[in-house]
Amino acid sequence: MFSVIAVGGAVGAGARYEAGQLWPTGSSAFPWTTLGVNAVGCLIIGFFLVAVTEVWSAHYLLRPFFGTGVLGGFTTFSTYCADIERLVSQERAGIALAYLAVTVMAAMAAVTIGAAAARRAMTGRMQ
Repeated sequence: MFSVIAVGGAVGAGARYEAGQLWPTGSSAFPWTTLGVNAVGCLIIGFFLVAVTEVWSAHYLLRPFFGTGVLGGFTTFSTYCADIERLVSQERAGIALAYLAVTVMAAMAAVTIGAAAARRAMTGRMQ
């Protein structure tokens, strides 16, 4: 099981790295890329979990591979925390606090939207 999660994590971390290369964030800039990656990852996990728990019976390794591994490696809440620390150390505590709150709200909204979208898209296919 751990190797499945590790392989998924490597895939997700690679995708996260590529996002950072495509949309780099300067050391004094607002961390838009991290915010976007985390929101997109939460949207996908909301959709994915509905699909594999309410619609299809998936292979028992799919959830650990994709949910924990790929999406765990793709989303980057450790970078989110490091970004907050960086903003505070740059004496931008107000922006850090806003980023802290906006990320949590965006993540919660994204997972909710993803789950609702999956339910709507898969109506009639549910078990």
